[in-house]
Amino acid sequence: MPKSKRYQEAKAKLEEGKSYNNAEAVALAKETSTVKFDASVELHARLGIDPRKGEQQVRTTVVLPHSSGSTKKVAAFVPQGKEAEAKEAGADIVGGEELVAQIIKTKKIDFDVAVATPDMMAKIAKAAKILGPRGLMPNPKTDTVGTDVKKMVSELKKGKLAFKNDNTANIHVTIGKTSQDAKQLEENLDVFLDALKRAKPASSKGVYIKSICLTTSMGPSIPLSV
Repeated sequence: MPKSKRYQEAKAKLEEGKSYNNAEAVALAKETSTVKFDASVELHARLGIDPRKGEQQVRTTVVLPHSSGSTKKVAAFVPQGKEAEAKEAGADIVGGEELVAQIIKTKKIDFDVAVATPDMMAKIAKAAKILGPRGLMPNPKTDTVGTDVKKMVSELKKGKLAFKNDNTANIHVTIGKTSQDAKQLEENLDVFLDALKRAKPASSKGVYIKSICLTTSMGPSIPLSV
């Protein structure tokens, strides 16, 4: 399907074969956004890992200095006595075994991310076939399992990002919106890239980040200097 005239005009602003530093890429992302709504600024990275090997999986979290433009709906699986703490921290859905039972019965999910206390994990495992394929199982590697419910929930509500590679060794994240100040987007990008580099698996050899680009919703891809 041929690209629109607006897209072609935006792409023409990029220099063929050139990679851009973070500040240049952010400026171009804002300049080349082709839609009339407040577009997401997305980052796509191709990693030099073997996604078939468990020890080479990239999975971690990062708290960006500025909002990524979207507020997540958070569910907290907690025992009795922890409900108030979860609600005060901003959890949208709070429950224990009854919440697990509801998910199993209805197979309906009305949240974007879930946290849990360690003692709830055995109970949540009963709903793993529903939550797992959607990437919604709480996991210690993404700081969504722990005893400090307030911290887990509040960080997620502030825009904490959990990211992992897909089965083709790629990572896709949203770091902000085109309406945000360029400096804020650049700072979000800097912090995310630092987290991505620190998440390199010890068993991964050779080039870790093969390519990385910045783009906006329906906008052209802007190669970043790796």
